[in-house]
Amino acid sequence: MNRYKTISKIGEGTFSEVLKTQSLQDGNFYACKKMKQQFKSAEQVNNLREVQALRRLSPHPNILTLCEVIFDRKSGGLSLICELMDMNIYELIRGRRHPLPQNKLRQYMYQLCKSLEHIHRNGIFHRDVKPENILIKQDVLKLGDFGSCRSVFSKQPYTEYISTRWYRAPECLLTDGYYTYKMDIWSAGCVFFEIARSRSMSFDFPSKKGTGITRLLPNMPPDCLSLMCAMLEYDPDERPNASQTLQHPYFTEHRILERPAQHRKIRITEKSNTSGSMNYFVQIAGQGRRQALRTIAQPPIHYHVPAFPVELPKLNVPGITKPVPKFRSVFPTPGNNGKFPVLPSVKYIETKVNATTLNPFFINGSYVTGADSSKRFPF
Repeated sequence: MNRYKTISKIGEGTFSEVLKTQSLQDGNFYACKKMKQQFKSAEQVNNLREVQALRRLSPHPNILTLCEVIFDRKSGGLSLICELMDMNIYELIRGRRHPLPQNKLRQYMYQLCKSLEHIHRNGIFHRDVKPENILIKQDVLKLGDFGSCRSVFSKQPYTEYISTRWYRAPECLLTDGYYTYKMDIWSAGCVFFEIARSRSMSFDFPSKKGTGITRLLPNMPPDCLSLMCAMLEYDPDERPNASQTLQHPYFTEHRILERPAQHRKIRITEKSNTSGSMNYFVQIAGQGRRQALRTIAQPPIHYHVPAFPVELPKLNVPGITKPVPKFRSVFPTPGNNGKFPVLPSVKYIETKVNATTLNPFFINGSYVTGADSSKRFPF
């Protein structure tokens, strides 16, 4: 850490503290997550869940970037140097008098769903999605703090007491550790509700029968409520996965904007109805000539939005591992092209010893590749 200067303390948790630091080499500012736990070897550092997850998931525009891992063998200290963000979602909505504009709400939720789609596709689920772990910088949202993450390939039951209580899915509360990556969708739905109200929830409320989300957010558009209710389905099997949330009509404009422009100007007009399906009209202007409107036909997506209070059904989650959908690795494996993946190296610094390179998946003297999912993520 002699190459970084501590500027201020950003925050502190049970297992670490976060510092704002400045590099003495390039002058840039970084966030330093300093672990309170002491480590005995570089191998133990390599096996840390958060380190493995951040290495595997980078680079991605909506995942916090891990820049450097600094391990001091003499003291056993470990610091993770990450990019510095402006604030988290909790700080963004705290004390606001007026809700965020709809375009901001939609923009942030689209990026959050993109981050969840990426980590789930790579065989990881977060298990602690909450406003404090969702970071913002210049309207770019990034998911951070992967200290509680697990592999979707690991066997159930998982740890029962996981995730922050207020964002914990029903299957986490009511079963003995039999939950899946769908818990991240529930937590994201809770964050969705808080951003929509633009203030953090107060949990000191008396016990009473629920009134339904639609009555709590009377000014929200139907497509917004449709997605929120889908993400907060009581039964995890009824909840959409991250890929399905990205295909919801609520994000139509963002999906179109992500397509190649092809030197054409596109104007989007959306009309919604109570069933949750939409008609899409795209007007293309080219070379000064107006072209006729054409309808882009899309199959209707039906999401149930209860307009009245309903009694929760009994959650039926058997005490066995449910089948998990197949996930595609973003890295090539020996089974695909006969070669091992080329992965970026990360340096660690130790006292009185020259810097050594830690290969991201170099464990027990051999590379761990995608050939065996149980070895790929030993957590």
